[in-house]
Amino acid sequence: MAIIKIVGFLSMTMANVFSYAQKTMSEGTIIYNISTQSDNKSSLTDPMSGASTTVYLKGSLSRTDMASPLGKETTIYDEKNASGVILKEYSGQKLMITLTKENWINRNKKFEGIVFETSAETKTIAGYSCSKATAKLKDGSVITVYYTSSVSINNKEYNLVFKNLPGLPVQYEFEMGKMKFTYLLASINYSPLPASKFDTPKSGFRVISYDENQKDRKEGL
Repeated sequence: MAIIKIVGFLSMTMANVFSYAQKTMSEGTIIYNISTQSDNKSSLTDPMSGASTTVYLKGSLSRTDMASPLGKETTIYDEKNASGVILKEYSGQKLMITLTKENWINRNKKFEGIVFETSAETKTIAGYSCSKATAKLKDGSVITVYYTSSVSINNKEYNLVFKNLPGLPVQYEFEMGKMKFTYLLASINYSPLPASKFDTPKSGFRVISYDENQKDRKEGL
């Protein structure tokens, strides 16, 4: 009986230690710096040099800003109301693409059913103790991620790539064509955000539906 009580006490203690060590983010800001590597040896400049991705979270709301020398792209999505927009600002053009729940799923279809396989490899990155995990997508490409289980994200819909990842991605990389993209955590901030951060612009953008945009892309417009 005494042994059972000791085991029970140790189990409760370990659970309390883990819950204390793990921090849950329901609201805040995450910033990643982006770097690229190309197989094209003749390329003298990196078009993505200085690029970054900023993720804003507030309950069911998420906003992701990707800024680079080429322009800016913002995705705002409300998981609770199943709607959102993509804002594209390139070469003086400003386009707003509206999103429904079905559009959101279709846009992320490439990552449907994604499963990460963890390995015993660990590494300290940006001050976090990280575990390595990899996932192979339907098109044969591979995503490699180092994540920390010390931070948990409440809103699993903010990025469907990491929906099933047991922690915060600290560094991840993937290949697109002959380019390899690496995202590295620059900072994380738990400060509250104003709801206006997730507002949709009322003017200044040409508005088009996701389906219309997909049709234009197929027709090369």
